[in-house]
Amino acid sequence: MRRSTTQVECLLLQQQSRPPNGGDYYSLAEEVCYGAGKEAIRAELGAYGEKLLGSSSAYVQTNIIGRYLSNPRYYFQVNDEYVKNKLKLILFPFLYKGNWFRACDKNVGNGEFCYEPPIYDINAPDLYIPFMAFGTYLVLSGFTLGINGKFSPEAMGSQFWNGISCWLSEILLLEATIHVLGDGDLPLLDVIAYGGYAFVTVSIAMATRIVWGSSFFAVALWECFCTGVLLVKIMKRVLIAEMRSCDKHSSRRHYILLLVATAQFPLLFWLSSARV
Repeated sequence: MRRSTTQVECLLLQQQSRPPNGGDYYSLAEEVCYGAGKEAIRAELGAYGEKLLGSSSAYVQTNIIGRYLSNPRYYFQVNDEYVKNKLKLILFPFLYKGNWFRACDKNVGNGEFCYEPPIYDINAPDLYIPFMAFGTYLVLSGFTLGINGKFSPEAMGSQFWNGISCWLSEILLLEATIHVLGDGDLPLLDVIAYGGYAFVTVSIAMATRIVWGSSFFAVALWECFCTGVLLVKIMKRVLIAEMRSCDKHSSRRHYILLLVATAQFPLLFWLSSARV
């Protein structure tokens, strides 16, 4: 009888020491702690991811889009007056007596620095004239090939890639000049616009060849000279006004700018020949 009483007491003590609901209390506490920890980790990771994506977006906006794409719409803000004056500047750069520096937009708030669009500044780069001149070059190339009995889709494709190769060569030449002589970056679309102005003079030379073939070489030489003068003027302005620092009076600067001007002769003669 005493033994049975002892066993009953032991069973009662075990029941009293056991948590309610058969251990559900500890399971509930574990689930609450685990859930809180998971929510905290999720919140921390979310905040870190948002910060990382925000900084990456800001980096892309500032360093990639700002450097390589800039604002494409800016380069097409032109009108008839601008195009007429810009063509005069491209074809006769040494006759231009105005200031070669770009005008600043004084109406921009928040202390931001911004240049006036082409419609208000003849010295601003644009992409309207280069693209139109490139199209004119292709049309004149096709016409020249046609009157010489050499027109074909393959020949036109060759002329197209010749034009792209020349444009790319101009871009690389100007970029190399900027990086060798200056400390700073220039928007890529600016350089594309400056290199594309060469197609204006190429189109003039090709039109002369069609209308008055005997004067082609004289006109081509003259147009190459004008293009060289134009690019040297532009590069001088870019190095002085748009770079953080540059070699202003070194002999290396004079030689490199002379190389830029001289390089126009083989490039433009190669384009204006329109031979396959």
